[in-house]
Amino acid sequence: MNVRTALLSALAVLAAACAPLLIPGTEIRSTPDTRAVYEVVAKYREALEKRDVPGILALVAPSYYDTAGTPDPSDDLDRARLEASLNQEFAKTDSVKVAFTMRRIDVNGPDAVAEIFFDTFYRVKTPTTPVPRRDSDVQRLGLKKIDGQWKFVSGL
Repeated sequence: MNVRTALLSALAVLAAACAPLLIPGTEIRSTPDTRAVYEVVAKYREALEKRDVPGILALVAPSYYDTAGTPDPSDDLDRARLEASLNQEFAKTDSVKVAFTMRRIDVNGPDAVAEIFFDTFYRVKTPTTPVPRRDSDVQRLGLKKIDGQWKFVSGL
């Protein structure tokens, strides 16, 4: 091995050692906060698949409020309306499967935004037979660190 090859190899090793740690399967820098946000989103996915309203609400801040991205206040959800909405939707569905790709996590002090691409597969109950459905979209989830725990404040 010549000197040039040895030098390039050493530089490659140093560059790899200096590369930021990433959350596995993502291009997101791994920090205590980004890992914690990622875990809360993963718990949300698990609770959705179980259709577990109390499990989802355990991840939601008391101050939860979402405008659904519209100026019409009739579709806004606070925590109580979120609970009612989840109960209504889960009563109409069964066999929920959710896959998501974490696209980014931005943490700014006690606030965070997680952007995910999700694929949801489920069956809607009908009088005769369940009907399979699929929804896919990008979702922005707002979170706030409350008493050391990340909680959803918007976006569900």
